[in-house]
Amino acid sequence: MRFFRTYIEISNICNLQCSFCPEVERPKKILDSKTFESILKQVLPYSDQICLHLMGEPLSHPEFKTILKICDENKAQIHLTTNGTLLNHYGFETFYQSTSLRQINFSLHSFKDNFPDRDYSAYLHDILQFSQGALEAKPELYINYRLWNLPDPTLIQMENKDIIDSVCNFFEVPINERVDVGFKKSKNITGRIYFHFDTRFRWPTQEDPHRSNKGFCHGLSQQIGIHADGSVVPCCLDKEAVINLGNIFEKSFLEICQGERAQKILKGFQKRELVEDLCQKCTYITRFDKKN
Repeated sequence: MRFFRTYIEISNICNLQCSFCPEVERPKKILDSKTFESILKQVLPYSDQICLHLMGEPLSHPEFKTILKICDENKAQIHLTTNGTLLNHYGFETFYQSTSLRQINFSLHSFKDNFPDRDYSAYLHDILQFSQGALEAKPELYINYRLWNLPDPTLIQMENKDIIDSVCNFFEVPINERVDVGFKKSKNITGRIYFHFDTRFRWPTQEDPHRSNKGFCHGLSQQIGIHADGSVVPCCLDKEAVINLGNIFEKSFLEICQGERAQKILKGFQKRELVEDLCQKCTYITRFDKKN
């Protein structure tokens, strides 16, 4: 048993509310640093990468620096996804000096989605300055500028053009504004800095209509998630822990993964059978149809 990514939700609280990201219905919860370290030590033997979110904005966590230090001390490989609005709350050196931080994803589409009438230039400038500094201070760091708001999988729409132009002008590089996210989602800008494009998607809910009993997902084979309240879920899109496999505060991580419900789901995916009601309603799962 080994997961490519384990999502540990250090907080389900976000400082923004994007239209493409549904509001969290669960009680607000912040994982304290000691509890986080306990969870991290449990999952590290079975995880290649640790993502410090499932829902929520990780940089809003009051102990974020401590959590990053814990990751350094435990030699974890961290992927950080952030809207970037709180980047200046921490010195850039906090990120450059981290030995665990392997990749940082900036959701650039979040600012304009929340503040359509505000000038985004100061927000983007901070991220670009951070990235420029990383090219020298931490060249091994992967940086993704996410624009996951495409209405069509083969076209970068006009609402992104000003952001794309600003980034290209800053780094003095051109970019082809055609993209096929079904083939390749990334476009290199310079060094290990990339644009990362994708189409809009929706989180599945229990209220969604039934879609199919057949399908495949990487849940429980390549990824697994842990909510801030300790609930373990098979998929990063299970934002309300509908498929609650068990609580890591009550059972060990290994015991939960080897539990009856988890194994039934995993074996179902292997046979292209969706055993959970939420999976049968999920539309994101169709993205794996052509690959499996």
